[in-house]
Amino acid sequence: MASQQQQQPGGPMSQPGLQQQAALQQQQQQQLSQQQDFDPVHRFKMLIPQLKESLQNLMKIASLNLAHNTSIDNGIKSSDTSVQRFDKSLEEFYALCDQLELCLRLAYECLSQSIDSAKHSPNLVPTATKPDTVQTESMSYAQYLGMIKSQISCAKDIHNALLECSKKIAGKGPAQGIM
Repeated sequence: MASQQQQQPGGPMSQPGLQQQAALQQQQQQQLSQQQDFDPVHRFKMLIPQLKESLQNLMKIASLNLAHNTSIDNGIKSSDTSVQRFDKSLEEFYALCDQLELCLRLAYECLSQSIDSAKHSPNLVPTATKPDTVQTESMSYAQYLGMIKSQISCAKDIHNALLECSKKIAGKGPAQGIM
């Protein structure tokens, strides 16, 4: 009985380490899949095979329903037999199309934001942590300040224009000539 209770090398003591590694790998895979779920391009690529399958299923059901209705019209079969519902498969197809459309719109919005970001702040400012590394694309701090000042003045101009417009709409602005 004592020999059964003795621990073998690599026995129960090493299993918690393996379980921790497996749990860590599983957690990393879940995080990766969650990140990929948020990526509209990756989601689009995942939905395309489902859309193809749904379209094939839709066409198959349409074909079966057409053949069934033709045989009923010709008097070969009665209308007792059940066939798959075309409207449900069509609804599934449209739902996938809507998901693809949303993915494409989101990808377009991400791209346009990226382009706007590159347009309005195209160069990086060197960080204080790495002053010895000079980036060829980076701008000086003075250039960065100038760009920020121009953005602030533009935002103030827009704010003032909106305030003036809201006052005119509310009737508090200068009276215009009566027509």
